[in-house]
Amino acid sequence: MNIDKNYNDKELTLTVEGRIDTLTSKELEEEITAEMGNFDSLILDFADLEYISSAGLRVLISTQKKLKADNIPMIIKNVTDSVNEIFRMSGFDKILKIE
Repeated sequence: MNIDKNYNDKELTLTVEGRIDTLTSKELEEEITAEMGNFDSLILDFADLEYISSAGLRVLISTQKKLKADNIPMIIKNVTDSVNEIFRMSGFDKILKIE
């Protein structure tokens, strides 16, 4: 998994490439945690994300809960068909803001 970090003023975009699974989900969580307090909105760009496991879904939902408590939006963009199918099957498409 590769994570590219880009700030546009106080908006943080993390472009995630590869797979978010048991082996890599901790890296994504640590990347987001390290930036907490530095952004007013978080965009996760999944255009090059091939797969997300339940461990990755856990990171997304826990991140959303933390950000929601501080009224900070989290938006997931450019979701591939295969990842979107995982979101639909898990019901996360109804929980997360996906554009």
